[in-house]
Amino acid sequence: MRVKLLVALSAAALLTTPTLPAAGEDFRVLYVATNGDDNNGGTSAAPLKTIQKAVDLAQAGDTVSIRGGTYAPSTTIKLLKDGTSARPITIRNHDGERVVVDGENMPYTPGAVGSSIPRADRGAIHIEGDHWRLIGLEIVHGPYGVFGVDTNNNIFELLVTRDNYESGLHIQGSSSNNLIVNLDAYGNRDPRKNGESADGLAIKEGSGTGNVVRGARLWNNSDDGLDYWMFSSSILTENTLAWGNGFNRWNLPGFTGDGNGLKLGGNGVAAGHTVRNSMTWDNAAGGFVDNNNPGQHRIERSTAWDNPKTGFAFNRSAGTLNGNLSVANGTDVSLGSNSTGTGNSWNIGGSWPLASTDAGTITGQRNADGAIPSSTFLRPKNGANVGARF
Repeated sequence: MRVKLLVALSAAALLTTPTLPAAGEDFRVLYVATNGDDNNGGTSAAPLKTIQKAVDLAQAGDTVSIRGGTYAPSTTIKLLKDGTSARPITIRNHDGERVVVDGENMPYTPGAVGSSIPRADRGAIHIEGDHWRLIGLEIVHGPYGVFGVDTNNNIFELLVTRDNYESGLHIQGSSSNNLIVNLDAYGNRDPRKNGESADGLAIKEGSGTGNVVRGARLWNNSDDGLDYWMFSSSILTENTLAWGNGFNRWNLPGFTGDGNGLKLGGNGVAAGHTVRNSMTWDNAAGGFVDNNNPGQHRIERSTAWDNPKTGFAFNRSAGTLNGNLSVANGTDVSLGSNSTGTGNSWNIGGSWPLASTDAGTITGQRNADGAIPSSTFLRPKNGANVGARF
């Protein structure tokens, strides 16, 4: 399924704004523009030319304000220093303008089949610092879109990560208290691994408390929409959509993409994740799957529709599933002896006709505040209080 993305990055759509300086404090705004010069002072009248130069100059509390246009650096943009809780470092689009960071000129775009990417070169934007805020950027054609490792207390807001050569947004290692809000991640693929590991959003192979995903839309990625493979701490996922993942849209040879909507871990590493008010549909495999994560998951008021494998697969974990809706999947639910729950469509029984199966309103332009639009898509026609609501 091809869905045209229309994203409004207006000033009203930004859910947070840079911290204003208190009396006596000297927070700077460093401007970047495609017609700037890195010998300039970074003012609005004399902007810098490259994002990396602005990042190098920025200190805790500063904002890098990027004017509209396409920026195509030949090396990864590296965010290695730290802000503080009171003085984060912010990188954002200026006044709702469209800013595209194009990584096509970077190494490993793509890497050779079977090759690896040195950690420092992963990501069109690579973050190892703490207390950053990335707002309103579109990241494309990178070796990954955004890659973070051992990174904490960040906000990733209203990002678009599309058509990258690995996952759109990927966090791993010791990483805590990261908020990912209103992310659109689509069309990401990985020729190096025949489609096996490019997810829309991946929080993998690490640990750290307090990570939250809210309002993400994850579609048409070569592997999974969302993947928490071997992340051993709980993650909260809310108001998130995943569809159309796991199909070989790029004619990659020996394609091995998995195609789950929300994949909650794997390889026997236990973490009890919570998913609320989320939907999966039309993926190549399953909807919501524990993937051999034996943790104590909570899945609440979520909907799986038209996935050819299992809508809710929690047969290898101790899941608590309440108020969920599963319709027209290959198998609607598979629960092990340790999974429980009430008020689900399979507990209630009967048939479940839907008010709408037209995804257009929920997958198009976001609301002015960045939220996913309201829709009757996949709501029960009988009005029952089961499944997700947008």
